[in-house]
Amino acid sequence: MEYKWIALSNVLISSLMGMINMSIVLISLPAIFNGIHINPLNSFQYLLWILMGYGLVTATLLLSFGRLSDIYGRVKLFRLGFLIFTLGSVLLYLTPSTGDAGALEIIGFRVLQAIGSALFMANSAAILTDAFPPNELGKALGINMVALMSGQFLGLILGGVLAIFDWRYVFLISIPFGLIGTIWSYYKLRELSIKSVKTKIDVLGNLTFVAGITLMLIGVTYGLMPYGNNPMGWNNPWVIASMLIGLVLLILFIFIENRVDSPMFRLDLFKNRMFSYANAAGLLSSLSRGGMMFMLILLLQGIWLPLHGYSYQSTPFWAGIYMIPITIGIIIMGPISGALSDKYGPRWIATLGMVISALAFIFLAALPYNFSYLEFGLVLFMMGVGGGMFGSPNSSSIMNSVPPQDRGVASGMMFTIMNTSFTASMAIFFTIVIVGITQRFPDAMLTSLAGIGAVKLAPILSNIPPTGALFSAFLGYNPVSTILSMLPTPIVAAIPQSTLNTLTGTTWFPSTLANAFVPSLRISFIIGAAFCSIAAILSALRGEKYIYEHEVIKENAKSDLNLKELETDEKSG
Repeated sequence: MEYKWIALSNVLISSLMGMINMSIVLISLPAIFNGIHINPLNSFQYLLWILMGYGLVTATLLLSFGRLSDIYGRVKLFRLGFLIFTLGSVLLYLTPSTGDAGALEIIGFRVLQAIGSALFMANSAAILTDAFPPNELGKALGINMVALMSGQFLGLILGGVLAIFDWRYVFLISIPFGLIGTIWSYYKLRELSIKSVKTKIDVLGNLTFVAGITLMLIGVTYGLMPYGNNPMGWNNPWVIASMLIGLVLLILFIFIENRVDSPMFRLDLFKNRMFSYANAAGLLSSLSRGGMMFMLILLLQGIWLPLHGYSYQSTPFWAGIYMIPITIGIIIMGPISGALSDKYGPRWIATLGMVISALAFIFLAALPYNFSYLEFGLVLFMMGVGGGMFGSPNSSSIMNSVPPQDRGVASGMMFTIMNTSFTASMAIFFTIVIVGITQRFPDAMLTSLAGIGAVKLAPILSNIPPTGALFSAFLGYNPVSTILSMLPTPIVAAIPQSTLNTLTGTTWFPSTLANAFVPSLRISFIIGAAFCSIAAILSALRGEKYIYEHEVIKENAKSDLNLKELETDEKSG
């Protein structure tokens, strides 16, 4: 087997497992919380950290690991990443405790798993760029982009299927692949990279970046949590302080990187038009995608599936199944767009991908909440096609535009930008939806109770917090049933049985929630369309095909020609 295919097989395993584990807990959280015996409705902080902690750690470390790989070797750190990732997966499967201790252990082991993921994600694109010739790189990165993007949605399906049997299987699935990847990379991967001259590690830059991005993302995470009587924590002094200090440190980081001899974040690379515009387009694409995935799951689990007769307990599984069209679109278009970008250049293929994604967001915003699945599935497929068309040409633009010895740091920068904006996207979309639902939910509840002649129950059911209503639906619970089960028996006995049946059925609460949730959801989709539209403009401005090595050859040939002309002029003179 040619070495380039060996390299691709290693990278594909790492990309799939890294992204699957980023999303697999989205669907399996109810089973995990039941398995460790904690009430998810009273454990919102655990919910957020299990969901977002993995992405936060990965985003924080990618840049540092990318720079270190250029100095010490990409393959060496890639192998280490597989080993750490596998260890984290084993510990997650063996989680010994229950209750709060069990939740904290899962968060800690997920952090360890994320460190391994950051090590191999920071080096995957660089290893492929080293192994493949420039005229085949788009195809290779296209196949890898399929693994990266489809892995997010395969995680949803696997999480739904495995959680039915045992919550520990959600983490067990990674162990055999981690072992295969570790052994395969140690025996077969070779170090082809041109190492940077060993210099001092940018300690100050590393510290300010890691501290700054960590404080910013922690602020974002806790900003989504209730604070006092407010449904969100954006006015929490600790959240404000965390984000302000994080912002100051990131500004200081840029100042430092402009002055140190060996910066970890190569700001000079942004002088290259292709590199800067492709990264900017990638940032906006990730801003549109990160929150979109979660919003679609909330829409399916909280509203559409119950309205169509699915029990709340079964909605996590079926939400993963019904998201399959987006994965199919990515799988089809990823390799095709990569091959086309090798032949014709990435500019217009990536631009068209973002245009298609923007249109898909607009179509999502126009759909009624009780949509026909055929329409919804077609829009999801369209979203997958757009993402697949954009991803691989954009990645190849970035990796082809830098010198060979800087590919590790370029890969780290690319994935840092993507992962950070992915996490920020969840915060943006969450905030829009939670603010909207907080404003509309009380009136929607009152109107729905009046519609079934049960206005007297308003004081009781108004105890359901709007955010609690949203996340209980996401976690497979009917909050009305939970509230009623906590009431004294005489009060419940006084409610007519027909009214009880309506309240605890699968249609009344989703319809009530939809009236409060869907207007904000539409706003978030319109914002997603705006992000994609701007990304399309930036993508079109990147210029035509640019390969660093080819440009160097052209410049050298031009210099040689000028030198010969000068020598000829001197002789003739």
